Amino acid sequence: MAMIRRLFAALGAEHTGALRRLLGLLAVAALLQGAAFVLLVPILREVLGDEPERAWPWVIALAALWIGYAAVNYPGTLAGHRTGTTLSRDLHHRIGDKVARLPLAWFTAERVGGLGHLAARRVVDIMSVPAHLLRPLVDTVVIPLVVVLAMLLFDWRLAVAMAVAAVAVAVTYRVASRGMQAADRHADAVHADAAGRIVEFARAQPVLRAFGRTVEGRTALDGALAAEHTAGRRMLRAGIPGIVGLGFVAQASVIALLALGTYLALDGSLGTAELIALLVLAVRFVEPVMFLAEIGGAIRVADNALTEINALLATPTLPEPETARQADGAGIEFDEVRFGYDGTAVLEGLSMRIPQGRMTALVGPSGAGKTTVIKLIARFFDPDAGAVRVGGVDVREMRTEDLTSLISVVFQDVYLFDGTVLDNVRIGRPDATDEEVYAAARTARVQDIAERLPGGWEAPVGEGGSRLSGGERQRISIARALLKNTPIVLFDEATAALDAENEHAVQQAMAALARDRTVLVIAHRLHTLRQADHIVVLDQGRVVEEGVHDDLLTRDGRYAHYWRERNRAHGWRLTTPAP
Repeated sequence: MAMIRRLFAALGAEHTGALRRLLGLLAVAALLQGAAFVLLVPILREVLGDEPERAWPWVIALAALWIGYAAVNYPGTLAGHRTGTTLSRDLHHRIGDKVARLPLAWFTAERVGGLGHLAARRVVDIMSVPAHLLRPLVDTVVIPLVVVLAMLLFDWRLAVAMAVAAVAVAVTYRVASRGMQAADRHADAVHADAAGRIVEFARAQPVLRAFGRTVEGRTALDGALAAEHTAGRRMLRAGIPGIVGLGFVAQASVIALLALGTYLALDGSLGTAELIALLVLAVRFVEPVMFLAEIGGAIRVADNALTEINALLATPTLPEPETARQADGAGIEFDEVRFGYDGTAVLEGLSMRIPQGRMTALVGPSGAGKTTVIKLIARFFDPDAGAVRVGGVDVREMRTEDLTSLISVVFQDVYLFDGTVLDNVRIGRPDATDEEVYAAARTARVQDIAERLPGGWEAPVGEGGSRLSGGERQRISIARALLKNTPIVLFDEATAALDAENEHAVQQAMAALARDRTVLVIAHRLHTLRQADHIVVLDQGRVVEEGVHDDLLTRDGRYAHYWRERNRAHGWRLTTPAP
């Protein structure tokens, strides 16, 4: 019954009534079916007695029960399939809504890989519960209970024996299921890892072939496949004893009941007709249990799927304020902010101000916490200590939609959806008019991309933007931000590895995006530093210097050293060595 409780949790409160009605229909159908089998006792007693015609009232009652069973079974079957379809649709929506609210710290590589498996395979596994698996579960509980209670009306000794058999079967099934469930969960994890390794091996082919490592590159994949084979054998070893044991206990129960009934009949305390009918009931008592053993694997898979999905749905999200506050302006402030990933500190008491309506450049070595600053402003995470304020208001005191309406983020790694050029720009503001979308795209020089591709603005960009270069993807990302038209822009500059043409186009788009806005840019290029109104230098999660470009050069500190190194690298050229 634990699986049914998990099913209620997965469906949510809005579907509790429908699931209860389904369970009610299935329980009534099982009750009528069990009662119909019980009527075989008086029918056989009368048929084999001196006055067979006295069996007609019992036959009529049996017919009425089967008609009632059919009348309940049909809508119950429809309700089961309808609930399964509804469950699939709503679970996908619930998973999507939950994922959209989870903090980015949750999205590790392992969890992202498992999320696809969860949304695709696991939801399908759960669909079978109301459509196919609830009925045998209900039958296994209700029909034996009806049979045992009915047996009390005819012979309490057989009823007690059958109750003992029911307990023995239930205990055997529970013990067998416990071992199999652990093996199933381990096998699921191993299968997911193997699937991830296969995808990784396929995606890594350019690198592996470039370095001649196609054979050695299979080491991780071979290990995952070997683990998958081992997990499969372990699951068989865990399952076979339970299936055999359950079958043995169930069949032994029938034999014991047969022996007891025969003894009572020979003793003269039980009639032959009652013995035959009660033995039919004993067989009907064991039948749903044996069927449950046959579908036990499907039940365990569905139960594991429910456990995994409920674990995802129960994952804590970033809390929303009960009373939301509105930002007063577009200035940004960090006040003694501490933050880390998996226990590793990144920001150590960071305090700084990003002035409203000006461009602030963030400078520092790799690992200094620059990208983390952007993610904290956008509230992808909450700080471990301290406060991040936008417009004088702690971002934790603002509703998510209010905060995101103020901020546009242009990341270094741009992801484009597998749609057209125009569709990917429109994501910035879906309700924008075509004229507004085209205007933002032209400002970001996206028309150059449209002119190059067959199909123009309606040309597909490929999965993740695979048909475009890095600079072209950046231009579309900037066009999105322009279309959104927010007072704050967070820009992880990504022009260092671009060719001259793309770099110039992205720089122009950046300039258009920064106009009259509060801009925070992670700066790598010299021209960006020159254009910045304010420069903040980070190191080891703290501000070590800040000010304007000329003043920082005069101080001859970290920034001046960084500037000299960038200037020196700016002049590097690859040349042919002299003979």
